[in-house]
Amino acid sequence: MPTALVTGATGLVGMHLVPRLQREGWRVRALVRDAARAGLLSRADVTLATGDVLEATGFERAARGCDVVFHAAAVITPRGGWEAFRRPNVEGTRNAIAAATSAKARLVHVSSVAVYGDNDRYAADGRKTDESAPIGRIPETSFYARSKRESEALVFEAQRRGALWATAVRPSVLYGPFDRQFVPRLARTLRHGFAPVIAGGRNTLAIVHAGNVADGMVRVAQHDAANGRAFNLANDYDVTAREFFERAAEGMGRPLRIVSIPLLVARAAFGAFKTLAPMIVGDRFNVASNASLDFLARDNPFSSELARRELGWDPPVHPDEGIVEAFRWWAAHH
Repeated sequence: MPTALVTGATGLVGMHLVPRLQREGWRVRALVRDAARAGLLSRADVTLATGDVLEATGFERAARGCDVVFHAAAVITPRGGWEAFRRPNVEGTRNAIAAATSAKARLVHVSSVAVYGDNDRYAADGRKTDESAPIGRIPETSFYARSKRESEALVFEAQRRGALWATAVRPSVLYGPFDRQFVPRLARTLRHGFAPVIAGGRNTLAIVHAGNVADGMVRVAQHDAANGRAFNLANDYDVTAREFFERAAEGMGRPLRIVSIPLLVARAAFGAFKTLAPMIVGDRFNVASNASLDFLARDNPFSSELARRELGWDPPVHPDEGIVEAFRWWAAHH
């Protein structure tokens, strides 16, 4: 029976990864800052290891005897500038590499499609962005994307040195029960009874259910050929903006009026749109650019075919149930 250490176990990915591992018979250990505040984990037959990703000694102690370290801990929208992102995301990953190396454990690092950059993810010829796509330029002020690129680079640099077996997964925008980012922001907008969409909301969103990402992570940890490689887990199912809002309203038990805004109008009124965008997609996108508008107006640019082909990734959570469940959970817990 293999043993896993999960960082970020009380976060969105972690709360789906832990039961996924347990269903497959893994022993699970969670790195938590305060065991007394571990919530559901303390009642889920999980061994709690007190520590912090920024404290290397405790991290290494928690990883001892583990076969895989699943590094899901990261900050997404902290207050502050670059340093607020760099320390937990980059230095935390540096400590994850050291802990996994010391334990002789495999490392599965949760990266992000943000590493592709804001604009280069949309290929001029319409092709989907897969793992072979060149890594584009990231603006200096896109702190989240910079931190994820730097942390992923550390992982693969250590792997190339032969320090450890390591792989990375790149999700798009995550949603699901336990979400404290995307779902709450969107729910606060939808509870007023209307949803703004661009050009009818026919575009597919760059979203993925956290339970499906957890499934892919367990698969990649057991795939020997994943060593030194990254896998997009960025489009489990094609979901349009209109469909997402409709399922969300169903989960919240609220009537919804969808308001369509022509794309040209949205672009012309981009100054006003910048006020709306953070409520929906948050600060991960640089709202001074077109990234937020692209998310809401353009099709999901990513391909996850490599994960499907090599890992046998067959996402178990369908959006017809997953979206409804996510917003029903928010309505019950917000």
